[in-house]
Amino acid sequence: MKAMVLNRPGEALEYVDRPRPRAGAGQVVVEVSACGVCRTDLHVVDGDLTEPKLPIVPGHEIVGRVAETGEGVAGFSQGQRVGVPWLGHTCGICPYCRRGDENLCDEPGFTGYQIDGGYADYTVADAAYCFSVPGDMRDAETAPLLCAGLIGHRSLKMAGTGERLGIYGFGAAAHIVTQVARHQGWRVFAFTRAGDHRAQDFARGLGAEWAGPSDVPPPFELDAAIIFAPAGPLVPAALRAVRKGGTVVCGGIHMSDIPSFPYDVLWGERTVKSVANLTRADAQEFLSLAPQVPVRTHVETLPLSAANEALRRLRDGDVTGALVLEPGA
Repeated sequence: MKAMVLNRPGEALEYVDRPRPRAGAGQVVVEVSACGVCRTDLHVVDGDLTEPKLPIVPGHEIVGRVAETGEGVAGFSQGQRVGVPWLGHTCGICPYCRRGDENLCDEPGFTGYQIDGGYADYTVADAAYCFSVPGDMRDAETAPLLCAGLIGHRSLKMAGTGERLGIYGFGAAAHIVTQVARHQGWRVFAFTRAGDHRAQDFARGLGAEWAGPSDVPPPFELDAAIIFAPAGPLVPAALRAVRKGGTVVCGGIHMSDIPSFPYDVLWGERTVKSVANLTRADAQEFLSLAPQVPVRTHVETLPLSAANEALRRLRDGDVTGALVLEPGA
């Protein structure tokens, strides 16, 4: 099979031939039809996340068909459409796993980080962490749901209840969660890079009431804000934008340093939360919810061999919606 492999952080991925994986006990081999290009992949490739298995095949927004099942696998059959997300394994015995917080597991394994992912023709995954993918969306349109959608969903739940929601950084996750938030009755206010009129127009087209640069205050106080952009200075900016008792949710896995800010920005029982990974319950809940909204993703597809170009464009902010790799294209 073909695969894009990271040998050393900071270097380009290498397009190589590899043996097709075989399914062990409890595993499935998935023939990958689509794999979204996520900002977390960029953090792995650029070395912001410091504990990858090397060499590693990135990619954790995977949609494909079951090609082989290992011993003991139940609930999946050959040819079935499945999704493989970021959470690829948990220990099941640490205090966090025992109390249902498997996203905080002490000994986890993450797809495309410690477990070879979907920038390849085939990948192997623990069947217990894969999901049947419902709905009539094309595979490429479905792939961003497996991380951008799931993290956005978890972030929105952590934001609590309210009327006015701010979203900082209008990429793949934001364009999905905006649709869910509007479905739930939120008024959405979108914050983008200064001068990024394309992203602002995109946000308005998805139902955002207001869209503007992140250094400009919104026209109304916000009840909550979600930060997807990996920029620490957005934390005090968002705190200034939310009302007393409001919540700021940091939805990314990596962020630059948060600058110091005066206590009165936090005061008034404002809360800052971080989102860490996801649970299988999150995935089951969101994959059932998405067709009800219905969520419609905006994707641009590229061949597997163009993974480095996709990552460069994501790094440069040259993406509207999400980029998706299609092995075999």
